[in-house]
Amino acid sequence: MQKNSYPNSGSIRSKSLRKTTFGFFRRILSKLFRNFYYTAKETIGEHKRDIVVYQVEQACTSLQETRHEFEDALGKFRSLVQVNESTLEHKYNMLNRQYLFCRAKSDSVSDRIRAIEEVSHALFAEWESELNEYSDRNLRNNSKRQLKVAKQNYTRLIKTMRLAESRIQPVLLAFKDQVLYLKHNLNARAISALQHEFIEIGIDISQLIHAMELTILEASQFVSLLSNNQKTLPLRGS
Repeated sequence: MQKNSYPNSGSIRSKSLRKTTFGFFRRILSKLFRNFYYTAKETIGEHKRDIVVYQVEQACTSLQETRHEFEDALGKFRSLVQVNESTLEHKYNMLNRQYLFCRAKSDSVSDRIRAIEEVSHALFAEWESELNEYSDRNLRNNSKRQLKVAKQNYTRLIKTMRLAESRIQPVLLAFKDQVLYLKHNLNARAISALQHEFIEIGIDISQLIHAMELTILEASQFVSLLSNNQKTLPLRGS
């Protein structure tokens, strides 16, 4: 009689341990690489504060590009209900390309948010550690207050960015559904069936665009805060 082979508990624990160990060393190596990267940047005059500002500005650019792609996609969706069957395949190809563009731009937004988080954590850790280097108590207290304000603004910025990011995925999924349905049903009946869905997608995209605009405004205020602090506060090494 042939026995069924099931993984035993020892094997499962071993795999789990290897996975945990791998993840631990990967985080250490990632942290070491980031520290090396920031140190190398500082040797050429680019401090963590400058990198944070750059990453936030790049995130704003990604959000603006993503907003443009979704606005363009919404316009193409609206034009779809006014075409005849002979142009449906062309419209499908166009919408599919638009979906792929939107997905790529949304991935860029997520990458930018992660980059902001990484360098901001390094900046705040360095800023806090350098507070003890002040000999002037008033300057130290002033720096400490500005650090607190910067952290509060950073927390609000990341929360706003994550909110905008979270609203992208549902719209993308709905977008993909409509493109797939159109692909599988290249006829006028498919357009009729999708008309109500187009209205809902339009509402979702409008809300997403509004969230992106708020995020861009929040990011601009955060950059302004860091830039003003850099001009007025004699922080060392940040």
